[in-house]
Amino acid sequence: SGPQPQPQAANYPEPVFIAKRLLPPDHADITAVYDPWEGMNRRIYIFNYHFDQMVFLPVVRGYETVVPGVARTGVHNFFNNFEDVTTMFNSILQLSPHKFFQSTGRVVVNSTVGLFGLVDVASNMEIGRPEEDFGQTLGYWGAAQGPYLVIPFLGPSNLRDGMGKIPDAYLQSALMDEVLSDPVNLGATILYPIDTRANTAFYYYQNGSAFEYEMVRWLFSTKREVDVLQ
Repeated sequence: SGPQPQPQAANYPEPVFIAKRLLPPDHADITAVYDPWEGMNRRIYIFNYHFDQMVFLPVVRGYETVVPGVARTGVHNFFNNFEDVTTMFNSILQLSPHKFFQSTGRVVVNSTVGLFGLVDVASNMEIGRPEEDFGQTLGYWGAAQGPYLVIPFLGPSNLRDGMGKIPDAYLQSALMDEVLSDPVNLGATILYPIDTRANTAFYYYQNGSAFEYEMVRWLFSTKREVDVLQ
């Protein structure tokens, strides 16, 4: 028999499904976030998911079942009133008189006419509600976000904003200690994280994306950039 035909090398490229081939040239690069602690952050992200599923969401569902909607709205307004005080102080640090007077007006109106914040009268009066925290204050004065950071129980953050939570939490805690009786303060301490989760419209692994971690990381980091610039 004669010589056998030799297989010819393929003259077409291997299909490689990478982001640069699948996405348009002007797409937002969801990987462009500084995340040197990614391994640790991913483990904390998974921990937060399991905690959310096994503890947080069942508690929130029980809270929503037992407490009527009107009462839950009052509780949420109550905590928003304390957060407006945080905005007042950070607006001063950011040299922003407009935001300071808005947040001060809200606190004065809601703490008096609004029955210590249970009724959001200020919004009905169309008084704007800026939201400022110490992380934004640091950003206003030029501090970069730093490495991305997933905080246990709290979720996505970064080094700057994670550190910024400390003075904000201290301010709110000191204020509550000053104006609330011990039993009410204890109840507020328990209800605050429940109310926060009940009013956070995010559920892990329900957006259909195989890259949820990267997407959440990019969305959070982009939002915080916008927050500082506003």
